[in-house]
Amino acid sequence: MENVALAFLLTTLSGLATGIGGAIVFFTKRTNTKFLSVSLGFSAGVMIYVSLVEMFREADELLQAALGARQGNMAAILAFFGGMLLIAIIDRLVPCEENPHEIACPTDQRDAIKHKHKLKRTGIMTALAIAIHNFPEGIASFVSATQSLQLAIPIVVAIAIHNIPEGISVAAPIFYATGSRRKAMFWSFLSGLSEPLGALVGYLILLPFMNDIIYGILFAAVAGIMVFISLDELLPSAEVYGEHHLSIYGLVSGMAVMALSLWLFM
Repeated sequence: MENVALAFLLTTLSGLATGIGGAIVFFTKRTNTKFLSVSLGFSAGVMIYVSLVEMFREADELLQAALGARQGNMAAILAFFGGMLLIAIIDRLVPCEENPHEIACPTDQRDAIKHKHKLKRTGIMTALAIAIHNFPEGIASFVSATQSLQLAIPIVVAIAIHNIPEGISVAAPIFYATGSRRKAMFWSFLSGLSEPLGALVGYLILLPFMNDIIYGILFAAVAGIMVFISLDELLPSAEVYGEHHLSIYGLVSGMAVMALSLWLFM
């Protein structure tokens, strides 16, 4: 029982590290659209890198081990594009005037209010994607902590470090849309809370049923969702609010920071 309580504590701390990234909004000005452009590009870089280099690779390895090389690889590919298809369908079901990334809507006057609405929705969608991504991480860190603290601590620290740039991904667009640092912090913390929630659900419900196939499909599908959101929302928004090169610099920086955080705890 003591191990279970400690596992919950470690998982909660790693999840709430998104709030550290969210706290960065306290040190920037709302009028600095260049910083916003770089931040949105950075967010896309974080999500694309972690999806393609970490999550899809892990999903592919799990599924190949469970189903064989050929079938496992195909299952990972289908789950990846299935995740993309799912988020694309959800996106298309949103009416044109309500959709934050339908630039060519007939009623869209591209005024300041519309831009703010679009930016806020981008931040919330990013928070949702990161929360979904953090959910299985919560299960993984909880299970590892209940089995071995020596194994769990490096995993939890690694997750906490790469949750920091994810917090920036959520907080920056919401802060620029609303001007409220409190709302930006709230959403960045909320996206991290899915980790202890994942631990709780894993402990109470899923643990007896989880296996490598379900983990693999889940990781690959979430990777597809995150790549789609990055390409469909974050990068177009980054270019609207700044120069093309700034968004690309942010993209590369996000990839580099995420790569470093993953390398430190290999």
